[in-house]
Amino acid sequence: MRTSARQGPGIWLRGPVAVPPAPEPAPTSPGTVRRFSWVGTHGGSGVSTLAAVYGGQDCGRDWPRPADPPSVLLVARTHATGLASAVHALEIFRRGEAPAGLDLDAVVLVADAPGRLPRPLVQQIRLIESVVDVYRVPWVPAWRLGDLSGRPPRETEALVRLTATVR
Repeated sequence: MRTSARQGPGIWLRGPVAVPPAPEPAPTSPGTVRRFSWVGTHGGSGVSTLAAVYGGQDCGRDWPRPADPPSVLLVARTHATGLASAVHALEIFRRGEAPAGLDLDAVVLVADAPGRLPRPLVQQIRLIESVVDVYRVPWVPAWRLGDLSGRPPRETEALVRLTATVR
């Protein structure tokens, strides 16, 4: 019995079939800067200081403009108002109300004072950490005095890696 439907070759393969390798990512040249935008969730969050120390686009409290990098790092202080504003900004992303094309990379929490945080604030931070990556920046007395010349605090090594120049 013949059919007019085309049939493939009658070849059977034995053993595992090799999967073609995934395409390699586009090479980055040495010194390429990772592009991202710092967005403060409230006034005084530390956006300008973080942009000066870690690089990136300082957007203040505004959403990145079309020419700005679409990768967003939300910034808030670790006091009650700062954490509440971070949660509010996360809700804006969750509801899809952030400008189109923006990607939320992480929340960066900047210490509002030296020392340990009170338990209610730690619990609020844990809630934020349950939905997004969180990077913590400790209290840096030199930054308070405007001296941004030193190395970033060693507690921020993960943030340094996130924002680093590709070598």
